[in-house]
Amino acid sequence: MWYWLFKYVLLGPLLYFLGRPKVEGQEHIPSSGPAILASNHLAVMDSFYLPLVVRRRITFLAKSEYFTGTGLKGWFQRWFFTAVGQVPIDRTDADSAQAALTTAERLLSAGKLLGMYPEGTRSPDGRLYKGKTGLARLALHTGVPVIPVAMVGTNVVNPPGTNMLRFGRVTVRFGKPMDFSRFEGLAGNRFIERAVTDEVIYELMELSGQEYVDIYAASLKENRNGSNGQGSTSEAARIPETAAG
Repeated sequence: MWYWLFKYVLLGPLLYFLGRPKVEGQEHIPSSGPAILASNHLAVMDSFYLPLVVRRRITFLAKSEYFTGTGLKGWFQRWFFTAVGQVPIDRTDADSAQAALTTAERLLSAGKLLGMYPEGTRSPDGRLYKGKTGLARLALHTGVPVIPVAMVGTNVVNPPGTNMLRFGRVTVRFGKPMDFSRFEGLAGNRFIERAVTDEVIYELMELSGQEYVDIYAASLKENRNGSNGQGSTSEAARIPETAAG
């Protein structure tokens, strides 16, 4: 109930007013049955604008830190993310990652739409970063289609690193479903999983028009934190970049 109340009454109208979302390719989303929505990740508001424009309910796997806070703020945050359909996952080690995949498989087997961010974290600078292979492993295990989603402009409405909301123009662009049945039986092969992940990231690059940087966004963030921003730009600059279009 809370999911739809937030979408249509409590939060959705404000987001429509601020972002004036434009939707392209809505017809690529199945009216029923499971699918993975694989999106680039520019801002926290990606997880709000994507459900806002999709008629069906979307479930996201969210980092467990959103559900473990203390005090009144922690309670509200835990209640809110649960209410809007996010499921906590622990990302600290390999066992936790496997548990997250098991949770995702359960959701897909129930016929749900699952939202995922292949980059694993928000882009620190608006570019598209190397994808993690959990998405590919899940797609190969379940055989469900992967629908690439390009979020454009959410980082204007919600500038990274802030809780501010501003006026802007958000575009949500859905690509054609991607079928990886040609790799049936090859789940667990790390070379195949990397190839599938890269194929999804390439589609996101084409849809979003972002420049691609062949390193993990999380690694760049760690380097920036460790060096107070010094040296991270030059490291990223050494990686071959590709501009879509």
